[in-house]
This record gives sequence, structure tokens and C-alpha cells, in this order.
Amino acid sequence: MKDSFVLQQRDGLWWGAFPSFAEAGFLTACSCRLHGDSTLVPGTLNLALHVGDDPDKVRAGRVRFARALGVDPARFTTCAQVHGDRVAVVTEAAVGSGAFALSDTVAPDGRHWRGTVAGTDALVTCLSDVPLLLFYADCTPVLLADPVTGAIGLAHAGWRGTAAEIAKKTVTALTEHFGVRPRDLLAAIGPSIGPCCYEVDNTVKQQMQAYTDFFHPTAPGRYHLDLWGVNKAQLQAAGVLPERIATAGICTETHHELFYSYRYEQGKTGRMGVCLCRPLLQKREK
Repeated sequence: MKDSFVLQQRDGLWWGAFPSFAEAGFLTACSCRLHGDSTLVPGTLNLALHVGDDPDKVRAGRVRFARALGVDPARFTTCAQVHGDRVAVVTEAAVGSGAFALSDTVAPDGRHWRGTVAGTDALVTCLSDVPLLLFYADCTPVLLADPVTGAIGLAHAGWRGTAAEIAKKTVTALTEHFGVRPRDLLAAIGPSIGPCCYEVDNTVKQQMQAYTDFFHPTAPGRYHLDLWGVNKAQLQAAGVLPERIATAGICTETHHELFYSYRYEQGKTGRMGVCLCRPLLQKREK
């Protein structure tokens, strides 16, 4: 898909977006690490509260990110990611979960997340003006939007989530809850570690036997894994048309100067935020 991913900036804050989504009236934003105030990784824009950074600086970064995108930071809706395959439906009662505090995403009993569930790696909603927000540093962002119903979905697909077919399950959730037809969906695969750099072992391969074609040997018992290809294959298996799947094609390890890379920085790093939203109609028309 030509010009499937573009970088842009406002007031010194940089992010990448998918023009195919914008043309259909949806907002997408994959934050860059540039020009932030992180304590964990000085000079970078960490948007995650769960990695040991100064929470006040993270919250300030989220407000700055929201203002650049033109969304309300109090309506950012996120969850407690666990590298699983659970998909949660965002209702009005859940809007704003996790926007400014980790404690908002998990209730005291550890089971409920504003009426849904803790331990979630994908969110779906049919609500307008709800910026879904998940966090990544090498894992694969999968974005879904239906121009017909207005429903959207955002998934966090590391190798474990990919092995559990979270992309396909997010499409299923959109179909079951909102009547989405998979062939109508726009899909995108955001910046993440690419097949050029993502080396794994037999343990990973054994858990992904249905996708062995996406493992390329590098040494005995070692492989480069194409998570972009696996997630695209899952989306197509779920009924998404291949010509409606955009891929950023940007490896976060190779381009660690622009995006956080857990592998390159050996675990001590921040997280980029990926936002997906269907703005209110009157906002889209301005």
C-alpha cells in the first residue's frame, strides 16, 4: 500500500500515522521517542507508567501527546497488558481507564477493569471520541477500523500474543460485538521489531507450528521471525482483504533512534504509545 505510514509532528512532538485510516476518518498515531522528559531514558518521550519512570513526567508526556493529536487526555483508555490474547470491549463506563494511573486499570480484587477484565492486550469499541492507547517497545501494534460501523480495535502482539492469534481474535471480537464484516476493515501493522532483527529459538518456533514459513534459520536452533508476516496472515485468515492491510515496515531495533527497542536497549527502555480513535464527526469536519 503506497505511502502506508508517514511521520509527522506538531509542536516538536513526532509520531507516525496511517493515511488510509485518516482518509476514512480515523486517527492513528504511533509516538516516536524524540524530545521527551523521561527520567528512565533521558531526553525521550516514554508514555508508559509501568516501566519505572517518573509518573508525573509520564502523565505530562501523555497530555502533550494528546494535545498534539487533538484528543482529550482524560479519555485515553488503556489496560494492563500481559502479553496474552484477551480482548476487552470498551464501554462508556470504561472510558478513561488508565489515562493517568495504573491503578485505574485493575480494581482492588484484581479481576475487574472498569467492568471488564484485567490482563488484557486488545481493546475494541464502537464509541466515538475514545482514544484507545496501548504501549510497545518491539512488540507489534495491530490497528483495525471499520468505515461502515465506526468500530475500532487495537491489539498488542508480542510473540506470545501472536502465537495465541490475538490479531485474529480482535477481528472476531469486532464481528461478534459490533456486526463488523471483516472485508470492510482497514488494518495496519505498526513499527515493531522486524524480520531483519528478531532472532528467536526453538521454544518460540514450537509454539507457532502453524506459522513455520515465517521462521528463517540463522544458526542451529535459531531463527529470524517475521511477526509482521504472521500477523498479516492472521488478519487475512480472519477475512481482512490483503489490499486493506497497511504495514509501516519500520523495524524498531534498526531505528532505535526513533522508536524504543526493548532488545536493543536490553530491557531498560520506555514505551511508545499507539493511539487509535474515531473522532466526533464535527471534529473530523473542521
